Amino acid sequence: MRKPLVAALFALVIAGAGAAPAVAAPAPEQNAARVTGADRATAAPALAAVDFAGTVALSNCSGSVIRLPGSADGDPALVLSNGHCLETGFPSPGQVIVGQASSRTFGLLNSAGTQVATLRANKVVYSTMTDTDVTIYQLTSTYAQIKSSYGINALPLGDTHPVAGIAIKVVSGYWKRIYSCDIDGFVYQLKEGGWTWKDSVRYTSACNTIGGTSGSPVIDTATGKVVAVNNTGNESGGRCTVNNPCEVDANGTITVRQGINYAQQTYQIPGCFGAGNKLDLSRSGCALPKP
Repeated sequence: MRKPLVAALFALVIAGAGAAPAVAAPAPEQNAARVTGADRATAAPALAAVDFAGTVALSNCSGSVIRLPGSADGDPALVLSNGHCLETGFPSPGQVIVGQASSRTFGLLNSAGTQVATLRANKVVYSTMTDTDVTIYQLTSTYAQIKSSYGINALPLGDTHPVAGIAIKVVSGYWKRIYSCDIDGFVYQLKEGGWTWKDSVRYTSACNTIGGTSGSPVIDTATGKVVAVNNTGNESGGRCTVNNPCEVDANGTITVRQGINYAQQTYQIPGCFGAGNKLDLSRSGCALPKP
């Protein structure tokens, strides 16, 4: 699971290296495709601009302020991160947490990756590591208040299943780094320790995410919408162990892909919310695990 690397953080203190991680990781946009002068005449239309605006840094993870398709300006804003980034500890397999009090803070970033505000939660709306790996916080601020005070819009959350082959960016507010790659495919079951996630996104190898990128929004560069939340990768070739997830197909065949990283889809989330950004797990079509 992509929580911060203790060794990397220790190295930063010793070296006084500031925000750059001690573990090698790509600089922002280093994996982005480059268009040469000869190609410009035939290049595709410009894609949605993807930067740090609307992302947040947590104390130990990344995240983003998200807006559902049915959200209104006056609704309390929501922050999306991972289930394993929950401040009270990892939810157990099968556990679903709803309506838990929280006063967690988040550093809101602008397009350049500069923190412009500290946002505060008043509750954990939803958190689980079963079937998916998500935590959704409700903030004390509305979307309109955030826009008015800081000029920053929430990231729109898509409500349709993404497709293999699309270009994506994984935007880490914790490290202030952007990883660029494609969706390589989808995993029937992804197993890590005692947890199992379903229909996970597998990245192509260019998204070599590291500790601290947990909870980063995965953005479809064609639409600018969040389609998944970054959560794990196989670090050392282990088989179905913590930090070494394995893929399990519908026939039970296990595949280990060392160095490959994964995310959990988020298109199921909007169908579980009603007016006012209110969670309603009883809604028709809501597919999120229930307590």
